[in-house]
Amino acid sequence: MKSDQDFKLDNLKKLENLKDFTIKEIKVFASKLEVDEQLPEIIKFLNEDSRKGVKKIAAKLQRKISKKEAIITKWKQMNEIEAELFAQGHQLIVGIDEAGRGPLAGPVVAAAVILDPDHKIYGLDDSKKLSRKKREELFKEIKAKAKFGIGKANSSEIDKYNIREATFVAMKRAVKDLLPKLNNNPDILLVDGNAAIPNLTIEQKTIIDGDADVNAIAAASIIAKVTRDDIIFEYAKKYHEYSFKSNKGYGTAEHIAALEKYGSSPIHRKSFGRVPE
Repeated sequence: MKSDQDFKLDNLKKLENLKDFTIKEIKVFASKLEVDEQLPEIIKFLNEDSRKGVKKIAAKLQRKISKKEAIITKWKQMNEIEAELFAQGHQLIVGIDEAGRGPLAGPVVAAAVILDPDHKIYGLDDSKKLSRKKREELFKEIKAKAKFGIGKANSSEIDKYNIREATFVAMKRAVKDLLPKLNNNPDILLVDGNAAIPNLTIEQKTIIDGDADVNAIAAASIIAKVTRDDIIFEYAKKYHEYSFKSNKGYGTAEHIAALEKYGSSPIHRKSFGRVPE
């Protein structure tokens, strides 16, 4: 079997001798390819091979290109509002979103994120639309490439203020956590939803479904979601009877049954109707 060295991408002429390679060898080679300027030419070589198996590999690589192009197109669409704000002179544009308004237990967590236009992050989307694996991959990438702040309001604060006001508290704390990481104050906050954060002097723009339409807000939704999940998973170790690992504090049938059997825990939101005192 040919070595990886024999299949170096920087020597496309080797692909002219595809007949010397088995389909299995070509499949291994193709599995290591990234989408770059050489890939279309590689696909051309593969399509010129008479074997159906090789042509299937070429088709799979073409789908890989199409998928990458779709991701880039989506990124551009989700960057339109930010690009317009940059054109207007805004430099520090913050996306804000929260996770955990609906659960019966645990905190509501908010995140404030400033993306670096020189270090694009492809694949951003509403955290709820992403698999756990993809969320966690993007979470790591956002942490590496962007500036962010995290804030939360615990169950006691939710009971004290109500969930809407507690969400604003978490958002303010996220902005406060972000500020020390910046040289200047943010120019504008892009807030998911239809309600601006009260009592802030920074300019705000609310965007309904912003977590699905604006990159910075999508990034904030991912940071908030993964952070909250990690918190609730830790609670699951202490309050195992409520199955927090699977329901994440939401009012599933098993969670409601556990509340009826065991009563509420210290992290339950007592002001929520289905939670007993």
